[in-house]
Amino acid sequence: MENKYKILIVDDEPDNLALLYRTLRGKYEIEKSTSPLTALDMMRTTHYNCILSDHKMPEMDGVEFLKRSYEISPDTMRLLVTAYTDAGILIDAINYAKIYRYIKKPYNPDELLLIVENALEYWQLKHDNSSLINDLKELFSGTITAIVEALDAKDSYTLGRSRRVTFYAVKMAKALHLSDTTTGKIELAGLLHDIGMIGVSDDILAKVEQLSADDYTEIKKHVHYSVKILDDIKQLGDVVELIKYHHEFYDGNGYPYGKKGDEIPIGSRIIAIADAFDSMVTPKVYRQQVVPSEALAKIKAEAGKQFDPNIVECFEQILPSCIRELKEIERQAWNKGQQ
Repeated sequence: MENKYKILIVDDEPDNLALLYRTLRGKYEIEKSTSPLTALDMMRTTHYNCILSDHKMPEMDGVEFLKRSYEISPDTMRLLVTAYTDAGILIDAINYAKIYRYIKKPYNPDELLLIVENALEYWQLKHDNSSLINDLKELFSGTITAIVEALDAKDSYTLGRSRRVTFYAVKMAKALHLSDTTTGKIELAGLLHDIGMIGVSDDILAKVEQLSADDYTEIKKHVHYSVKILDDIKQLGDVVELIKYHHEFYDGNGYPYGKKGDEIPIGSRIIAIADAFDSMVTPKVYRQQVVPSEALAKIKAEAGKQFDPNIVECFEQILPSCIRELKEIERQAWNKGQQ
C-alpha cells in the first residue's frame, strides 16, 4: 500500500478543525490539534509533509505558529487559512512564515483539496530533487575526493582549501535557509570550484615571488578550465553553473562574464565570499597571512562591490562559530594523527 502524505491541521475552533479533517481524511493521513504550542511539540517528534493552520488563535496567531514550524521543519509545506486579506498580513506570512499559499475563508472544499494537492506535488518535487543531489554526491564522491587530492598535491597553497571553502559555503547556505537541494549543489560546487587550477602552469603555482599581471591572467583561465573539465558530466550541469560564476563581482566588475547582482546565482555569490576569505587567511609564500578579523573587514569593505551585502552580513554572523568548529576539527585530526 502506498504511503499517504501526512498532514497536520491546527485550529483552536473544534468545529473548524472537524471540517478540515472531514475534507482531507479520505486522501491523506491527518493529525490535528487545537493548540499551536501542542502542534509545535508534535512536529518535534513527527515529520509532516504539510501543515494547515488557522490564522486567528489565542496562544499565537497562524503566522507566528507557521514561522516557528518552519524553524523546526523547513521542508514542510505551510498553508494559512484566514478570513483576512490584509496585504501586510499576507506579506508577513510569505516572508517570515514561508507559506506556500493562503486559503481564504469561507473556502470551497474542492478548492482546498486542490491547493493541498498542489502543495504536496511541490513538496514531492523538492524531495525528489534533494534525493537526486544526494545520489550525485554518492556517485561522484570517490571522483571528487581524487580530484581534490590531486589538486592539493599540485600546489601546497590549495591544501585543504576546497574543503574549507565548502565548509564556509554550506554554513552560509544553511543560515540563509536555502533548500537542501540548493545547499547540496553548493557543497559540490565548493569542492570542485578550483578544479581548473589543474590546467594552470606549475611554474606559476610554484612561484615564491609576487605574481605578475600575466600570471594573474593565466590563473583567471582556471574558470574556463573547470567548465571544460566538468561540462561533459550532464548530471553536474547545475553545479557547473555555480562554478562558472564564482569570480563574478556583485557590481559587475568580476570575471569572466561580467555578470552582476542577481544575475549571479546565489550559490556562486556564497562561494565567492568563502573563497575570498579562505584565500586571505591561508599562508602564501609571497604574501603575509591575514588574521580572520582583518580578512572579514576586507570582505565587509567590498560589500555591494565585489560581494553581495546580504550574504556578507550572514557570513559575519556565522564566522565566529565556523572558526571555533574548524579549530576543533583540526584539533581532533591532529590528536588522531598522534595516535
